[in-house]
Amino acid sequence: MIYDISPPITDDLKVWPGDTPPTREVLCDMARGGNLTLSTLRATAHLGAHADAPSHYGADAPAIDQRSLAYYLGPCQVITVKAQPRTRIEPSAITVPITAERVLIHTGTYPDPHVFNDDFAAPAPSLIEWLADSGVRTVGIDTPSVDLFDSKDLASHLVCLNRDMAILEGLVLSAVLDGTYELISLPLPLVGFDASPVRAVLRTLD
Repeated sequence: MIYDISPPITDDLKVWPGDTPPTREVLCDMARGGNLTLSTLRATAHLGAHADAPSHYGADAPAIDQRSLAYYLGPCQVITVKAQPRTRIEPSAITVPITAERVLIHTGTYPDPHVFNDDFAAPAPSLIEWLADSGVRTVGIDTPSVDLFDSKDLASHLVCLNRDMAILEGLVLSAVLDGTYELISLPLPLVGFDASPVRAVLRTLD
């Protein structure tokens, strides 16, 4: 079974305040007599479900095209945590053994990708360190950021940078049960870019 954990890309999908929302310009339209339909997409690279590149939060760090696809493909573990709004999630919130190199955290604090709320929870730097020590190389979250909305130091991002971990943000995990899956969330080879949208899916291993 395949679970699509990417939000639909529509013109009312919310992006980070001040970033570029998705818009579509139809250059040629068969409905208006054209011989084909041709569209232009304009949007932030941090659109919907997306992979952050280290260059997003680290000077002279790798861009998204320089990242190994192995971060974004392979066994992963979905874990639901009890998170209060606008709080950092500590390692004590994880009550199950870590069994995969890729962990997706379901906080439930960003329930609707079409309504931006700035009180979502985020993993504490100590949780990122603990996951890295547990062998995790990719961390995903069902919110717009692995740091709190008003964070200026981006401490959790920087732990990911220092521990060479990949980041997936904007995932939709509300319909997925906790457990182990195959993750497929490949970024585009956008040369020099600080992020890429992904079509993130989970496939059951049975």
